[in-house]
Amino acid sequence: MTPYDKSGTCRRLGPIAGTTTDSHRSSALLDHLARLTRLRSESALAPLGLRPRHLVALTVLRDHGDGTQQALAAALHIDRTNLVGLLNDLETAGLIARRRDAEDRRRHIVELTPDGATRLREAECALAAAENDVLGALDAGQRELLYQLLQQATAGHVVDCSTAAAAEPLD
Repeated sequence: MTPYDKSGTCRRLGPIAGTTTDSHRSSALLDHLARLTRLRSESALAPLGLRPRHLVALTVLRDHGDGTQQALAAALHIDRTNLVGLLNDLETAGLIARRRDAEDRRRHIVELTPDGATRLREAECALAAAENDVLGALDAGQRELLYQLLQQATAGHVVDCSTAAAAEPLD
């Protein structure tokens, strides 16, 4: 039995909104674009001693402020054990600081240091150049539209640190 019905529509997925076929699925192109972006990003971050996972953690801390390790683990969608290794890297480089929560000594508060904020700005500049490389075929309006569409597509998958912390047990 074929996964397509008589009209050529994939039985499992259905047609793409506004089309009569499913020949324009985006996942393969998104995967290819993600691979290109990842390769360029890793190359741009390496001279700064950062990896993409470091950048994401620094960005969350900058954008959401200091927080507990458990909230950061939830926001990054990583196991708290893996988070410790990530934070060890950043703390050794002087980019973050960890301290005990004065209200609950079982918790560690993670904060971005001034050196971390500076390195994050440098990384964002390097990534802008890498992004220009990958998206060079798009004009400014197309890039803005792509950005808006990606925001819309991922809106239901973003976790707010405070919401995530409320759902997680203590460290």
